[in-house]
Amino acid sequence: MAIGNALSIGLIGLKAFTIQLQAFISPGLPYFSIIGLPDASLSEARERVKSGCVASGFSWPQTRVTVNMSPASLPKRGSSHDLAIAAAVLSASGVVPHECMIDTVVLGEVNLDGSVHGIDGLLPILLHARDARLRHVIVPRANRDEAELVDGVEPRYVSHVGELMEMFGARSTYTLRDASVHVAADAGLAPAPAVGDIAEVVGQRAAKRALEVAAAGGHHVLMVGPPGTGKTMLASRMPGIMAPLDEREQFEVASIRSLCGTLGAHGITDVPPFEAPHHTATVPSLVGGGGIGKPGAVTRAHRGVLFMDEAPEFAPRALQTLREPLESGIVAVSRAKGTTVYPASFQLVMAANPCPCGYGYGTGERCTCRERDRIRYFARLSGPILDRIDIQVPVNPIAHIGAAPGRDGESSETVRSRVVRAREVARGRFADLGWSCNAQASGAWLRANTPPTALDVVNKALGAQRLSLRGADRSMRLAWTLADLAGHGRPDARDMAEAIALRTKELT
Repeated sequence: MAIGNALSIGLIGLKAFTIQLQAFISPGLPYFSIIGLPDASLSEARERVKSGCVASGFSWPQTRVTVNMSPASLPKRGSSHDLAIAAAVLSASGVVPHECMIDTVVLGEVNLDGSVHGIDGLLPILLHARDARLRHVIVPRANRDEAELVDGVEPRYVSHVGELMEMFGARSTYTLRDASVHVAADAGLAPAPAVGDIAEVVGQRAAKRALEVAAAGGHHVLMVGPPGTGKTMLASRMPGIMAPLDEREQFEVASIRSLCGTLGAHGITDVPPFEAPHHTATVPSLVGGGGIGKPGAVTRAHRGVLFMDEAPEFAPRALQTLREPLESGIVAVSRAKGTTVYPASFQLVMAANPCPCGYGYGTGERCTCRERDRIRYFARLSGPILDRIDIQVPVNPIAHIGAAPGRDGESSETVRSRVVRAREVARGRFADLGWSCNAQASGAWLRANTPPTALDVVNKALGAQRLSLRGADRSMRLAWTLADLAGHGRPDARDMAEAIALRTKELT
């Protein structure tokens, strides 16, 4: 009985698990089967692996070949296990020494000519290999730059199944049909895309102040204003004023991008991600879907900003799916084949016109909308969604611009320095409570620790029905952020008054 072994690593969402492959070559009619809950793309590996091995000079067994992928209870998907399947078969046939594959992880997609293509999701796979103390890893040469990001593993690179055979002393005959493909893929990770400076936005001091407060406290924002006032421009510059990602957060974001196949375009950066789905986006594109669930926009925005321009134009069902991630910071994608859980801790920034035509502000003389159309337009932003948005700020038309082009107000670097200091104060305050920013503080803590002078302002607003009880808690969170930015530690009556004002959205 000939049994060969190899190791691979699978992913369910971002959660990795080790896969042990065993290949069994037994007497019988020629047949090649893969068992262990493979998906369609993995079942098709039979033809890719067989053809690739033959192209490398290996004489495929004219008997029954069975490859088992353990644990059999977990679903396996994708083409990243092709090379491990080939290695297990080569080990079972004696071409590759059996002991070489016992503790070696093998990753890569095999083409019909035996060439090995790069794979998505390599970064979380290698992080799991490091944690599992699997130091020896064979990866596609196309993924070399990504593999070298992880310390604690010893990657070896191949571009062809024949190289894998020669790596362990076997003889092979192969030719790379299109070497340019592998050279191009080896060009390296791109530098992080530049983020525009907030000083480039003309005017809009109130909106800039609101975004600074949001960045400092982790609050969600809704900007309401007519077309052309700078809402999109402001939102796109928010990552530049947010606190930089620490090393752990950078690897979280990079792992998501690796899984989505976009790490090469972004590289490793401390700038928070920015996602801006179109208002026609479907529910699966927002929260994830397909097969056992691929990451959606809310996951790609993890540790960064999810910007929803023309928010009332999104389908109501799509907007409602945001409630779970806004509350819990995760999103569970349930499909027939299982449930995949992804991280989704983001800051939501919404932009909306005051009405469908966009000109229902001021005297409203340019507005062509009927009253019921205006009501229906904003009704799409349901109460549960609006309740989770701390800051609702008007973005009014600019009445005057200066003659000199260029910067207008403080730079992103200046604003970011204040945000970082405020975040450090909040992190120190909540060190024993497990919170990292004011937006995470509980209502009980806020009511117990907010000074009486500030609480008086809240009680007056409650008495005048300007705030609900949930709105009062969110106003207190804002007041603590304003106090952190001002440097006096605990909010006073002025901070609370500004916090309550930040929850209004009337255009002037």
